[in-house]
Amino acid sequence: MDSARGSVLGAITGVRFDNVRGDIYGGLTAAVVALPLALAFGVASGVGAIAGLYGAIFVGLFAALFGGTPSQVSGPTGPMTVVMASIFTHFADNPALAFTTVILGGALQVAFGVLKLGRFVAFVPFTVISGFMSGIGCIIIAIEVAPLFGHPASKHGVLDALASIPQAVGHPVFDAMVIGLVTLAVVTFTPKAVARLVPSPLIALILGTLGVLWFLPDAPVIGDIPTGLPQPIMPTFTVAGMSQVVMSAFILALLGTIDSLLTSLIADTVTGTHHKSDKELIGQGIGNMVAGLFGGIPGAGATMRTMVNIRAGGRTPLSGVIHALVLLALVAGLAPLAEHIPLAVLAGILLKVGWDIIDWDYLRRLRGASRSGILVMVTVLVLTVLVDLIMAVGVGIIMASLISASQMSNAQLKQLRIVGKDWESVPMDDAERALLAAAKGRIMLIHFAGAFSFCSAKTVTRAVPEFKDEQAIVIDCSDVTGLDTSSVMSIDALVQRAASQSIPVVVAGEGSPAVSLLERMKVLEAVPAENRQADRLAALKRAAALVS
Repeated sequence: MDSARGSVLGAITGVRFDNVRGDIYGGLTAAVVALPLALAFGVASGVGAIAGLYGAIFVGLFAALFGGTPSQVSGPTGPMTVVMASIFTHFADNPALAFTTVILGGALQVAFGVLKLGRFVAFVPFTVISGFMSGIGCIIIAIEVAPLFGHPASKHGVLDALASIPQAVGHPVFDAMVIGLVTLAVVTFTPKAVARLVPSPLIALILGTLGVLWFLPDAPVIGDIPTGLPQPIMPTFTVAGMSQVVMSAFILALLGTIDSLLTSLIADTVTGTHHKSDKELIGQGIGNMVAGLFGGIPGAGATMRTMVNIRAGGRTPLSGVIHALVLLALVAGLAPLAEHIPLAVLAGILLKVGWDIIDWDYLRRLRGASRSGILVMVTVLVLTVLVDLIMAVGVGIIMASLISASQMSNAQLKQLRIVGKDWESVPMDDAERALLAAAKGRIMLIHFAGAFSFCSAKTVTRAVPEFKDEQAIVIDCSDVTGLDTSSVMSIDALVQRAASQSIPVVVAGEGSPAVSLLERMKVLEAVPAENRQADRLAALKRAAALVS
């Protein structure tokens, strides 16, 4: 009976009990790492330390139960926190709208999973992700410098935070500065052997809290943290704020999707497993919806916590569930102690997080990178830091797409072969060459090969010279592997050009998917059935008969 119940539970949630010892240790270890990070991300978001813990609990629990990456541990991350901070600042006069945005972002992630869009995340260009992540790292660093020296974090954006740095550094709160610098040293220089036993953020958290209690009482601390279970926050909608809610929810969903699935790929590499992208998005979306409903900040698959879980033996969703339940127990029992944690400690931890988020690996490769890739990355980075996260991603994707389209256009045009009076210099079968030679330039062969798309559609029509002495046009699609609407319309333009000059058109590739698409889109209405041939040789024979 118990076995049957376990199998049903596993079928619904993915939880298994075949690695209990490893999952318990992995979940406990991940929770220890998650605690200081959740507190720090909560404070950095502007919502409060408890919101970071709620986010870690709810996203961690439901992403584990319903997600598709068994060993992944989810919770607040640097990129998601920066976006949430922007959202919370924008809706400062109506916080319920900020949490509505989180709920809607989670719902969009669920929709992405249901629509099986997980595989398309791979299409987001690396340079866009690199620039965005580096920009996020820079934002975290800029925002956390002032708290490191004992001053409040700016609530007016990155530019204001950057402007406040000289004042914060020049007039530090001594106690906070000492604790912050010690924290920064601990999280940066703790030996790996020690960090495997006790995570460096936890060491810094304990030392900093003891420092405030015993030696440095003037350092600002977190302060009151609510206890007990959170109260639901009902979604709120206003006409004036709807456009901002939808845009912000979309960027949360997109960023959470990218963040989670990249971590899933890392987990696959380490464990030798294969995650289910769409199921993972559903789990992440459910977690973010519940987090938003109960006042938690949004989260995603967290690389550091996932790797800690795997190294400690976690292999199934049970480890993620245990991680969330341990955090829930800590919230219930240790909230009074957490109130004494210095803000400078959290700032020091986040400065290291921001530094690690910056894509130093790509930056080291800039000297050998393509100029177009560097341009996209730098543009996204600058827009992320100085303008707007949503605009940065949008502009980056558009720039990368246009650059790729230009490159694809050149590649596609190389597959276009136009043969007229120059038949002698073009390699082809002897029978085909003989037919063109006999026609003496009265037949133009336009040969398409491979896939054609909007990238080259306009250029194709310009590449085909004006018809002068031609008495028949052969459009060869027998080697085409794919056409989109734009390329279909470019072929239509060629057919119409010939029709306007009363030049008959013969099409090769009858019965192929490409020609079938041309027929469905009514491109070949002016081409009689006898002028639609199965292959190029047959089409040239038909054209030769027309010009004889």
